[in-house]
Amino acid sequence: MTDQRTPNPEDPDAGPVIRDRRRIDPLTGEVRDTGQRSDPPASQQASAPGVMPGAGAGPGNGEADLLARELEDLRVKEAGLLEDLQRLQAEYVNYRRRVDRDRDVARDLAVVGVLEQLLPVLDDVGRARDHGDLDGAFKTVAENLEATVGRLGLERYGQVGDPFDPAVHEALMHEHSDEVSTATCVQILFPGYRVGDRILRAARVAVAEPS
Repeated sequence: MTDQRTPNPEDPDAGPVIRDRRRIDPLTGEVRDTGQRSDPPASQQASAPGVMPGAGAGPGNGEADLLARELEDLRVKEAGLLEDLQRLQAEYVNYRRRVDRDRDVARDLAVVGVLEQLLPVLDDVGRARDHGDLDGAFKTVAENLEATVGRLGLERYGQVGDPFDPAVHEALMHEHSDEVSTATCVQILFPGYRVGDRILRAARVAVAEPS
């Protein structure tokens, strides 16, 4: 209801005062000036003292550009650190390979050195066997020695009838024979020994060639 009844302060005995607060005049249809102030427009609110436009709307373009540059710098540093780590890892792998290779070479050289020192002993064992003197406890020791050097990779070679090969044979005697068609080892004076592809001592042989 638009009418409001209030007591009359000037005359308490009088009836209530009726005030018409309708904004539209029912007789003229015009808007009445009620004296009430409406809210200021948004443009005035935006320019009110102490209020910054866009306050609370997040970082500005300048701050965003700074963050982007810092992020790019961090990515560059990360790529550099990753490259350094990969290089160090590759160097470590190469170092491990060199160490393993050098250790294997050192071990092989040590084994070869020991085997070379044992070759005269093995020659004595072979001569004793050829003369039938390898028996008793000496035979057991000799067989254990030959088995041990065999496990270390020492291989004995040189048989009568082998084709003469100057790469693995050393000719101490030479003769001609009608029984051979090519240079042939007809006698093994000292057997040869090798470890893998490495010749420790060439087989010393007598060679016969065709007449």
